[in-house]
Amino acid sequence: MILDYITKIKSNMAIHTHIKATSILDGSYKSVFMGKSLNFEDLREYIPGDNIRDIDWKASSRSRMLLVKRYIAEKKHNIMIVFDTGVKMLADTDTGETKKDVAIYAAGTLAYLAYSNGDFVGSLYNIDGKMRFFPLRTRLYDIENFLSKYDKDIKNSKKSDLNKTLEYLLKNFRRKMVVFVVTDMNGISSVSEQVLKKLICQHDMLFINIKDADLTGDRAYKIEKNRYLPRFVTMDKKLIKMEQDIKTKISQENEKKLKHHAIISTDVDSKENITMKITELLERHRYAGIR
Repeated sequence: MILDYITKIKSNMAIHTHIKATSILDGSYKSVFMGKSLNFEDLREYIPGDNIRDIDWKASSRSRMLLVKRYIAEKKHNIMIVFDTGVKMLADTDTGETKKDVAIYAAGTLAYLAYSNGDFVGSLYNIDGKMRFFPLRTRLYDIENFLSKYDKDIKNSKKSDLNKTLEYLLKNFRRKMVVFVVTDMNGISSVSEQVLKKLICQHDMLFINIKDADLTGDRAYKIEKNRYLPRFVTMDKKLIKMEQDIKTKISQENEKKLKHHAIISTDVDSKENITMKITELLERHRYAGIR
C-alpha cells in the first residue's frame, strides 16, 4: 500500500513545525503519559496528595518551593481515535477546508506520533448505525488503512451519532486506552453526561473540536441542500446575531461539561494550525496530571 495519507501528514507536520521535523510534537507526546520508571522527565511544584518520596529536597531548597520529580512511563499505550461522522463533516471550516480533511490530518498527526513512540493505535467510527472498528496495531500500514477508509466512508455517511459510538466503546473495550475524540461543536454537545462519567473512569479522554464555518455570511453553503443560500438570508443582521449567540451558548455549555469531567480539549479549524493545536492539547494533558 502506498502511504499517501501518512506522507501528506508528515509533510504538513514538517512545514508547520519551526524546528527540524516534528521534535516539538514528538517531545510533547512522549512526556504526556507519566508513570513510575527510571526515566526522569522533569520537576514540578508539589500538589497535595503527591507522594512525599518524589520530593526533590535539594531542588526544593534551591528554589524555595516544594518540587517533585516526574517520570516518563515505560509501558506502551493503547491509543484509540474515535471519529465523528455524518454529512456535517463534509461542511467547511472558516478557512474553506472541509471538516473531514482537517479531522483526518488531526487524527493522522496523533496516530503518527503514537506509531513513532511504539504505541498501539486503533480507530472507531459509526457510519449510519454500522460500527467500523480498526484494531490496535503498531504499523503505519494500519494507520493509512483507517484514514483512507474513513475518508471514503464519510462521503456516503448521512447521520451522526457520536454518543452511540462512545457507548459502543464503553461496552466492548475493557482495556485502558487513551481516547482522542475527533468531532465538532454539535458532536460534543450530543455526548451525554452519563457516558462521559463512565468513560473517564475507564480511559483517558481528550477531545478535538473541528470548528464550523459560519452559516451566515457572504457565501454560506447549505451542505444538506447542496447549494449556496440566498444573500438576503445569509446577510440578515438579525440572523447573523442569532447564529453567533447560539454558537456561543453551545460552546460555553460544551466547555462547562468537559471541564466538569476534567477532560482536555482543543479547537482546530485548519491543517495549518494542527501542529500547534495538537502540541497544546498534549501539553495541557500533561500538566493537568491526568493519570
